[in-house]
Amino acid sequence: MRLGLSLGYQTAWSTPADHLAMAQEADRLGYSVVWAAEAYGSDTVSMLAWIAGQTERIDLGSAVLQIPARTPAMTAMTAATLDTLSGGRFRLGLGVSGPQVSEGWHGVRFAKPLARTREYVDIVRMALRRDKVQYDGEHYQLPLPGGAGKPIKLGFHPPRTDIPVYLAAVGPKNLELAGELADGWLAIFFAPDAADDQLRHIAAGRAKRGLGLAGFDVAPSVPVVVGDDLAACADVIRWYAALYIGGMGSREQNFYNQLAVRMGYGEAAAKVQDLYLNKQVAEAAEAVPQEFIERTSIIGTKERITKRIKEYAAAGVGTLSISPYVGDLESGLATLRVVAEAYEESGVAR
Repeated sequence: MRLGLSLGYQTAWSTPADHLAMAQEADRLGYSVVWAAEAYGSDTVSMLAWIAGQTERIDLGSAVLQIPARTPAMTAMTAATLDTLSGGRFRLGLGVSGPQVSEGWHGVRFAKPLARTREYVDIVRMALRRDKVQYDGEHYQLPLPGGAGKPIKLGFHPPRTDIPVYLAAVGPKNLELAGELADGWLAIFFAPDAADDQLRHIAAGRAKRGLGLAGFDVAPSVPVVVGDDLAACADVIRWYAALYIGGMGSREQNFYNQLAVRMGYGEAAAKVQDLYLNKQVAEAAEAVPQEFIERTSIIGTKERITKRIKEYAAAGVGTLSISPYVGDLESGLATLRVVAEAYEESGVAR
């Protein structure tokens, strides 16, 4: 198992300079990858391009590039360019986002996300291979029929034609699709003690290609808070958990809420959602069970962090991407160092 760093996206309490400093420290400490995210604020590509030119060894991953935000050809161009800029260090993470962002921000219908993802990945891989792009799908037709378009291939030679593809997936069908189509899975709220239930769907997808789980990178993003008081550490993460379980989607369609239900927190998930959608955000955060946070995060002393790292490795994680929940840059850098030390002491390095 290797370590990664999840930077997320820019917020009111972060700066690009802080994220660059975190990425450079992770590079120095031997972390394998740094991921940048996007929702409806800062974009992933700009951040990764900036970081690529100021780091040396660490891989750069999109977690994620939103499928409704770009055509497949644009994503292939971007992936090839970032891989070139970084000297072959790019990992392409993709995700369909959710109905509210897809339809409200990008103006793209969210219907049939699995079928759309399948076609999207097919076209991206085709373009990266520098094949002439011709595709007759339900969602994408290239070239458009009856027009002036013609099949085109990528206009330069990137360092790799097989850039690793990761899918962000939560539900069972999307997990199976990730196993079938991708090289890795970007997971959220990953609990090592519940991993088997999710990995069996990944395995079903891999089996469609005659493959096992070997070589497939399970890459959860895991909140980390270092401290002696578990309750205090958990309180730092509550707002994030409440946002996703309660507010990241509608009452009828919230993938993260559904995941919490599958993990055994049906009553709590309903309460968090009710409170959050009623704009009682503080109360929603308080309603997130302590047990849920402890199962899906890494909190506590270095000794406890070392134990948790072993648990993630035993659960089949290939890249443990930590997301430090801190209030300032120095605390973030210190968290990277504590986790690196715990990782070395855990003995799971490969």
